[in-house]
Amino acid sequence: MRLLAAYDQQLRTDAETPGAVSVTRHGPLRLATFAGGRGFITYRDLGGAGIDTIRRLVAEALVHYQADPDINRIEWKTRGHDHAPGLPEALRENGFVAGESESIMLGEARRLVVDVPLPEGVTLRRVGEEADVRAMSAMQDEVFGDPVSDDTADALLRRLARDDGMELWVAEAGERIVGAGRLEPVRGTDFAGIWGGATRAEWRGRGIYRALTAARARAAMEKGTRLIHSDSTEYSRPILARSGLVRVSTTTPYHHGPPVPHRQPAPPSTG
Repeated sequence: MRLLAAYDQQLRTDAETPGAVSVTRHGPLRLATFAGGRGFITYRDLGGAGIDTIRRLVAEALVHYQADPDINRIEWKTRGHDHAPGLPEALRENGFVAGESESIMLGEARRLVVDVPLPEGVTLRRVGEEADVRAMSAMQDEVFGDPVSDDTADALLRRLARDDGMELWVAEAGERIVGAGRLEPVRGTDFAGIWGGATRAEWRGRGIYRALTAARARAAMEKGTRLIHSDSTEYSRPILARSGLVRVSTTTPYHHGPPVPHRQPAPPSTG
């Protein structure tokens, strides 16, 4: 499939971890370290590795991070379309725990740009002031069932200061944020990502998520981006599918250490 090939070729490269403090190559693996003690393991493919090689790669990647006292959690990002025999078993043998699988959704930005009627009194806007960013981040933490933390808000504010192309969008009812999401143009590719989509429970099913998606897709097109990608939960997947995005595969994170937040993390300088 053309879209899946573009995803593998353009996004499973350094474009996936531009905010990393460091990236170490280990065979086909890219072992990234992010601020805050987060290790992240990804790769374009495993080069046709068999079960024994994959078992060895998992063990060696874990040793790499265990040698760094600052690392407190690790994520191994798997994709459902990869040839990776024995990988789930090898991960579990080394103490990794599978997280919730999500759908990899891809499609043309123009198909998401639609006019969506909003509930009376609800407006959309792009935000960048510190108070707005902190209020948006706290709302997303609450919606995703995570403890409200300043860490993500701090990372987003650093990102905005770098002016790396990221945009933050919110839906407001009066002065209360009821929905939010961010746009992540991926430099050097045809893609922009839409991440962190969250709507308060009492406002769901009223077009707010679709309207925020359309606003971000429109902004992406204004930057010259033609393709959109997103890792989507079963809540957002049907909405994106109705708008023309295609489910091309799945992605399942495997975690080692404390659970990571439910929402897609915002590395310090993804661009």
